[in-house]
Amino acid sequence: MTRNVLVTGVSRRAGIGFAVARRLLARGDRVAVSSWAPHDGEQPWGADDPTAVLAELGDPPSFEVDLADPEAPAELVALARDAIGPLITLVVNHARSSSGRLAEVTAAELDLSFAVNARAAVLLTQAFAAQYEPAAGPGSVVLLTSGQHRGPMPGEVAYALSKGAVQQITATLADELIGRDITVNCLNPGPTDTGWATPDLAAALAGALPRGRWGTPDEAAAVVAWLTGPDARSVTGQTIDAEGGFRR
Repeated sequence: MTRNVLVTGVSRRAGIGFAVARRLLARGDRVAVSSWAPHDGEQPWGADDPTAVLAELGDPPSFEVDLADPEAPAELVALARDAIGPLITLVVNHARSSSGRLAEVTAAELDLSFAVNARAAVLLTQAFAAQYEPAAGPGSVVLLTSGQHRGPMPGEVAYALSKGAVQQITATLADELIGRDITVNCLNPGPTDTGWATPDLAAALAGALPRGRWGTPDEAAAVVAWLTGPDARSVTGQTIDAEGGFRR
């Protein structure tokens, strides 16, 4: 079965979004992707070459969208639907990264992180559900979080708040949509090597990773593929902690 899929946050070849898009394309899905390179450009890891990113995926429909704009989620879903047809799968992979301890965090950063990470996730799901056509196939939504429900994230107050909200809303969204044959699940991939971690952080976590390594984007993508495929239709409202035995 060919699925029409929108994957957000596909901006870096080292990222989970890229791995998800590549895996779903490989299984025969039609995939549209979105990105927001200015955010990556502000981060220590920097932005990737957008032309190269898309070329390695076979140049799927791609949209540069700032999901801090409250109108952007509905606009993005409409653009993706126009490009590839009625969507039956949504992967909300994008994230605004934000560092800052409690004494440093500002109202502006709390608001912006919440808008991009949490509000946009709900509005994307809303727009996806509004355009969903059951005749196109069983629907699925996968949200991504970062393990805030498993333990603290010191130094990332705004990020932890906003991504924690994504995990918390999963069961409610799932309950809203299961009657329409749309599953909603949340993936926590655990520490994943996407090029963002500093050497100090990598060393600090080494003893907490019993496999002796961080997770890979491809491992996260494999879970997304399962959650959006035929074998996971009975799974909804769940947070999947695919952390490789991460010991906090």
